This record gives sequence, C-alpha cells and structure tokens, in this order.
Amino acid sequence: MQMVMHKKKSTIWPYVLITPALLVMCAVVFFPVLNAILMSFQSYDLRRPSQIRFTGLANYIAALHDGLFWQAMLRTVIWVAAGVGFQFIFGFILALLLNRRFWGRGFFRSISLIPWVTPGVLIGLMWRWIYDGNYGVLNDLLMKLGLIDNYIPFLAQQSTAFPAVILTIIWQGIPFFALMLLAGLQGIPDELYDAADVDGANRIQRFFWIIVPSLKNTIFVTTLLRIIWVANSVDVIFNMTEGGPAYSTQTLSVYVFNKANTLNLGYASTLAIFLTIGLSIVAIPYLKNLFKAQEEAK
Repeated sequence: MQMVMHKKKSTIWPYVLITPALLVMCAVVFFPVLNAILMSFQSYDLRRPSQIRFTGLANYIAALHDGLFWQAMLRTVIWVAAGVGFQFIFGFILALLLNRRFWGRGFFRSISLIPWVTPGVLIGLMWRWIYDGNYGVLNDLLMKLGLIDNYIPFLAQQSTAFPAVILTIIWQGIPFFALMLLAGLQGIPDELYDAADVDGANRIQRFFWIIVPSLKNTIFVTTLLRIIWVANSVDVIFNMTEGGPAYSTQTLSVYVFNKANTLNLGYASTLAIFLTIGLSIVAIPYLKNLFKAQEEAK
C-alpha cells in the first residue's frame, strides 16, 4: 500500500511543481490570445462600448479589402527579407573577424554587443536624431564629405524613410548573428581545419566545406528566430516614424499597433491574427528542428 501511495505521489508531484508556471502562462499568454481571437469576431471599438457586438467574419473580410493591410503585408516581407538578410551577412562577417586571434579581441567582442543589448525604444530615438533633417549627425557628416549640397530629411520623405529604418534594424541585429555564429565557430574541432590544410584546401574551400556545414543548424535556428522577432518589431519603427510618412514605413505589426491606439480593438485583433498565422508558418520548421534535436539527444 505504501509503495502504491509513493508511486502516486511521485507521479503527481511534477505536475504540482509546474502548476504555478502554467497558471502564469495562462494569465499572460493563453488568455490574451483567446481574448484576441474572440475580439476579432466582434465590432469591438472602445470609443463606442455600447455598440460592441458579434459580427462574425466581417473584420476578416474588411481586412482582405483593406489596401493598407496589403501594403503593410508587402512592406513586412521587404522589411524582414532585407533586414534579416543583411543582418546575417554582416553578422557572419563579424563572427569570422572576432574568431581570429588579435590584440584586444575580448574588448571588441564586448562592444560589438552594444546594438543588441540597447533597448529598441532607445535605438529608435537615437537613430531618429541621427537621421534628422535639420541637425542630424548623418547629414552633417555627408555635408562635410561633400556628398550632398543640402540636408536630407531622411525620415520625412517616402523615398528614404523605409530604407532608413531598415538600415537601423540591420545595425541592431548584426550582433545577434555574430554572437550565435561565433559560438558555433568556436565549437568546430581544430582537426577539421588540420585535415583541410593537409588536403591543400584554401580559405574559400574551408569556408564552404567546413564552416558552413558545421554551422548549418545554428544558421537555420537563428535565422528563423530573427525572422519572427523582426516581423514582430514595433518599437524601432514607431519611435522613428510611427509608420509614416504616408504609411511608407508601416509594417503589419506597426499597423496593428496603430489600429489598437485608435481603440478599434476588434479590427486590430483581426490584423494580429493574420500576423500570427504568417509567423506560425515560419515557426513550424523551427519547432520541427527543435523536436528532432530532442529526439536525437535521447
């Protein structure tokens, strides 16, 4: 009898331990998600609380006929492709440089993380000042180099605002890729490099035959994570342009935020559902890779 009671206790005890964490997850994740799904099927405008009612798929149909929604969707694709793509390229280059032995390597590794650890709100404000058309540092530098004759309002005109915010998100994300890839580079056995030297491989061949295959999983996981984070990013764009001028920097996440600010929570929830569906498609390969790694570890 005691053995049976002990077995039951040992079976139940793990669930007791994780109950507080599950309650917190339900409070801060699952309940808000379910509430957002419910509001997406309602005309939920806090400016007119007496008119809140169930409207079925009306919000979803309205979104599909919303020109700003499709513009934001296209802009999100460009934002993610350009931002993450160049973050990866420059991050890989930085990781290769920091993996070399040179004086002060630890110091440069430390300061290279500054863009990554700086809060997004502060980054947005800092770069808005850099791009300022009246007293911005970038304009001043270009003037002194003789590259421009007049100050350029980078964030006030449609042709330069979106490239400017993309450049900012690239600058912010380079250290993430550099840190992750640097960790992977340090895990490559020296024997592989020695064998490549014996075979007479040059640096390019070592890069494509040793480094890239060894970092395949790291590249895959970090890229997927960064795609999700950049697509969800609001703080940098909002603090730089608030989605303007003329919606030229409004990605889907910023569009959701702007709609929520107008208190039209029903339509904002619908847009958030579309964003979630898109990110879920990206997250599926990441989850498959995670479960595969767990199975192999067993």
